[in-house]
Amino acid sequence: MFEDLKPHLQDLRKRLMISCSAVIASFIVCFAFWKPIFVFIEAPIKMAFNSQVQGTLMQLTPLEGIFSAMSVALLAAITITTPILFWQIWLFVAPGLYKNEKKIILPFVFFGSTMFALGALFAYYIIFPFMIKYILMFGNDMFEANISIESYVSFFIRVILGFGISFELPVLAYFLAKVGLITDKTLKGFFKYAVVIIFIIAAIITPPDPFSQLLMAIPLVGLYGFAIVIAHFVNPASKDSDTTDTTAPLSPKK
Repeated sequence: MFEDLKPHLQDLRKRLMISCSAVIASFIVCFAFWKPIFVFIEAPIKMAFNSQVQGTLMQLTPLEGIFSAMSVALLAAITITTPILFWQIWLFVAPGLYKNEKKIILPFVFFGSTMFALGALFAYYIIFPFMIKYILMFGNDMFEANISIESYVSFFIRVILGFGISFELPVLAYFLAKVGLITDKTLKGFFKYAVVIIFIIAAIITPPDPFSQLLMAIPLVGLYGFAIVIAHFVNPASKDSDTTDTTAPLSPKK
């Protein structure tokens, strides 16, 4: 059994090595430009401070500045290398697919990278400014919001990566529907459980307040609904579901 798994483990090691090398190389470049990257990242909280919130970003420990610079560089590196990461993921799963299924490699890489970028941009320009302003305004008439750099950066990264990864749901639905693993009925049947999981994820990523959780959960529920639509049009089985006996055994692919 181990001998059967050995080629797959070797291929997995190869894909991980290439992915890590790409991220590390990008990290080195991004770290050299961490200051303009940090200016871009701190813009939402700066806007909050300039509006109705009293406060500032502070370095509370000697190494906090260095770790924050490394964190923003790593986030930028992951964002830049998403096409390479998706390409390596595809190369790992491609040997188990049929020839016609392997043709969707370019759409998978393109739309996977695009949706990640759209999720990050949606979070940065739409969700995060409202979220950070609402959080800082709470009790601001009682105390000044002096925020540590590390806590702000870590919170920013959680939200941005959370939305970037969550926006992969339609791409994942397309891929799984294309290879026949799911249909729109599958996703509809799992909808109520998906809503619970989405709100749990939103509670983990966002602060423990209902407003922030709703800001994240509602778009994700919408993405799940979009994934159902994609599965309906992609998977032929879903189109014939009304005339096909779902209790009959599935015939193997040819």
